Amino acid sequence: MTIESQIHTYISSLPEAKRSEMKALHQTILELQLTFQLWFLDGKNSEGKVVSNPNIGYGSQTMHTGGKTREFYKVGISANTSGISVYIMGIEDKTYLVRTYGEKLGKARISGYCIKFRKLEDINIDILEKVIRDRLEQE
Repeated sequence: MTIESQIHTYISSLPEAKRSEMKALHQTILELQLTFQLWFLDGKNSEGKVVSNPNIGYGSQTMHTGGKTREFYKVGISANTSGISVYIMGIEDKTYLVRTYGEKLGKARISGYCIKFRKLEDINIDILEKVIRDRLEQE
């Protein structure tokens, strides 16, 4: 199964409200017209145990965690019980997202690398696009 078909299957499996939101966000990211690697992580570890929500990833970077080096996405999106999470990976300064975009994003909870919101209408989509574009364009 291709990554695109895994992403389609994942989005299609979501309840309608989240399905529409995730589909729109995924399409928005694809329409940024950047060249990047697509990822799909099903949320299971090597033993098949569910350890996280499924994630759609965009871009590629080398990550150093737990003494290991591996390739991972730069930006990820995932549906969760309260809405949608956007992961901005590889940021060294854990206050950067809050300082730079916090007041501009709208009704979102922002941590060191995660932006969570209930619905796309709750946030300023232009600012979210800027956050995503900025990260995907970084080397």
